[in-house]
Amino acid sequence: MNRLRIIAFAFTIFSIIGLTACDGYFGEKTDLDFIEIPDYQSREVAYVPIQPVLDNFMRPTDVLAGFDNLIYVADNGAEEIVCMDEAGNILSRYSIPGATKVIQDRSLDLLAIGTKDTIISGYEYSLTCIYRLDLKGDLGYGLRYAEITNEIVHPFYFKTGFSTKDQYVIFSDISIIGDNDFYVSRTGTSNNLNQIGGPDDAVLLFGDDDVFQTPITVTASGSSYRDYFSEPSAIVTQCQPPQISANESRDFIVAYGDDETEYKIRYIEYFESDLAIEYNPGDQVAEDTSKADGFITEANKFSAPSDITISGDGTNYVFVLDTDRDSLYQFTYSGLEGVQPPAGAASTKYVKTSFGGEGVELTQFNNPQGVAYFNEIVYVADTDNGRVLRFKLTSDFE
Repeated sequence: MNRLRIIAFAFTIFSIIGLTACDGYFGEKTDLDFIEIPDYQSREVAYVPIQPVLDNFMRPTDVLAGFDNLIYVADNGAEEIVCMDEAGNILSRYSIPGATKVIQDRSLDLLAIGTKDTIISGYEYSLTCIYRLDLKGDLGYGLRYAEITNEIVHPFYFKTGFSTKDQYVIFSDISIIGDNDFYVSRTGTSNNLNQIGGPDDAVLLFGDDDVFQTPITVTASGSSYRDYFSEPSAIVTQCQPPQISANESRDFIVAYGDDETEYKIRYIEYFESDLAIEYNPGDQVAEDTSKADGFITEANKFSAPSDITISGDGTNYVFVLDTDRDSLYQFTYSGLEGVQPPAGAASTKYVKTSFGGEGVELTQFNNPQGVAYFNEIVYVADTDNGRVLRFKLTSDFE
């Protein structure tokens, strides 16, 4: 399906469901009056929790703001994808074995990472798998009408044979590109440059038809590196909702889970010419302390980044979750930590809004693994507390 058909189809869907979430999948606009303006006198700018807490989950490992203006949660404990409206009302659930991640493409299909049980040569294996869910059923649109239309099972998307080491490979994340191609981050135990399919630690490119195209090779300082990525734990592009303004850049940001790596967030830029296509490291952020007190690319800024998202409303903020530090960090796309100070502030330096710490309070987390952003609200899958938390910046309240 080419890009124009994708967008035309998506706008057809939006003409049905509008720019709303709803009591079912159709109906009146979601009432967002549940968002009470809090007392936030202690800090000029800060994230405050929105209540009620969404706690109808066992072990939520991802949260997604979809192009259809609905919220999706991958609940690993229940092994299912859960769909909610913006008010947090659960609309439907769909079973996905071993569900860990969920993303939506611009044709409104879901791609969910889970597991696939299979028997090979008489032995049982549970292999990492990407499930494609078509939400456009004969009876209507939505997760309740979903049908699995394809499965991408490791390693059978690039070879027919199987090695016992393949069972240790994991798809860690997915991110959509504007034309519905998508990147997949992958980790494993075998990183031989010469093995079929490339090193297990890799970022992979798939077409919109789910056909594997290539592992991403990064060109830096005149040399090409097939082993550039070290335990990639999360990946994100700028293609984020709302649909009408989704960015079509093929650049991406990737997080490293490697304990030995000091710089755990990497920007990768796509370059295409008549002669070649290249992926190059992005420019290092200038750590100008007159502008901000923290930077996304500073050494040892993160311990174990578990997820990344980008705000698609034009603000282009980058949110990074760190599961070891139980914290959420916010940066500009250029890497400055925080947000601009409010009008009339004494300083023009960006104000830090990052927060967290281990615990059960409403601004604390326990092993958070998923983050999303939509309509000025940040969603966090607070995994080991079994809940999804929502936050809004004090300066965004009217």
